[in-house]
Amino acid sequence: MIFHFDFGKWATMVRLAWTEPDARTRRHCLRVVLVSVPLVAAFHAVCFFLDGLVFPGLWRTAVESPVFVVGHARSGTTLIHRILSGDEGRFSSFALYELHFPSLLQKKAIRGMGALDARFLGGALERRVRAWEERRYAAVRKFHEMGLTIPEEDDIVFYWSCASGFWISRVPWMHALDFYSVDRWPPRKRRRLMRFYRECVRRQLHLEGGDRVLLSKNPIFSGRVEALIEAFPDARVVVAMRNPNETIPSLLSLVSAGWRRLPFDPDRIAASLGVLAEQSFDTYRHPLDVLDAHPETPRAVIDYRELVSDPEKTIDRAYAELGIPMESAFRERLRAEGRRAREHRSGHAYSLETFGLEAGAIRARLGDLFDRYQWDEEADH
Repeated sequence: MIFHFDFGKWATMVRLAWTEPDARTRRHCLRVVLVSVPLVAAFHAVCFFLDGLVFPGLWRTAVESPVFVVGHARSGTTLIHRILSGDEGRFSSFALYELHFPSLLQKKAIRGMGALDARFLGGALERRVRAWEERRYAAVRKFHEMGLTIPEEDDIVFYWSCASGFWISRVPWMHALDFYSVDRWPPRKRRRLMRFYRECVRRQLHLEGGDRVLLSKNPIFSGRVEALIEAFPDARVVVAMRNPNETIPSLLSLVSAGWRRLPFDPDRIAASLGVLAEQSFDTYRHPLDVLDAHPETPRAVIDYRELVSDPEKTIDRAYAELGIPMESAFRERLRAEGRRAREHRSGHAYSLETFGLEAGAIRARLGDLFDRYQWDEEADH
């Protein structure tokens, strides 16, 4: 299998970097896209190719009935993923470092280095990595638990392929780059991307022993539900639902905060925020529309309020809808989860007014969902 690289997106990123008006921003972006990306992508491509030669058993590893958690960012997808991950022995998820090193050869080499470090160096290397990790992710952890060994969004596996939505958290170029609406891409381009993703999943499951089920949490995959079903015909889909008056401004605030690291062009920032806000409405509708067109696909829609008020009942219903048997040990963990989930709070503050949004305008775009989930009643309390 050949490592996927989106040359079209990369060329666009080079052009956008070159035309950034601020000199420091321009130099930084060009250094990343012209030097770092080609070097790292080439390294990954070599390792990815070698996987099939070094590990012939890889091709016998099956990818069966994966579970994909989608929904608007800040809608509870992370909480759902964390709770389901407590079903030990059933699911496998990518840790952050495994996403940045998609090759099986790379993953095994890193694990081997960790074992040698623990045995011969007393964990000295691990301590240095942990110190770097704390510096790197300390600010992010105020609103999202993040670390090298913590499960993270699969979309990061496309980062060095120039096909990941995480690029938008670094550069405000949404007016020229579309990482979201994969379902609307030309079929050949869409299938090429998803074939690469399936091979990344195969490597992860082989690493875990081959008998696990992929558990994936990706808000940006809300624009790829059709592509997921096409690539994984036996996929099961979980859709998180939360009041958009809370989630949309929270996402805009979170993303725009990442753009403050460099003095990007204000016009590009404004244009990208507009694209992101418009994309948010599609994020609420598209997964439901696709699933309506695929009644054969098991699905569960989880209301965030129900999840935090009664995790056991909510997840029990979701498992039944997905056709997953629940073990007694996991049910006990769900009961213990009740208090922790009810205390779950976002540390990220946001407001509609900050981004020129009005609750009435959001309701006008998503009125049927407001009626279905009675979000208007929240404003009355």
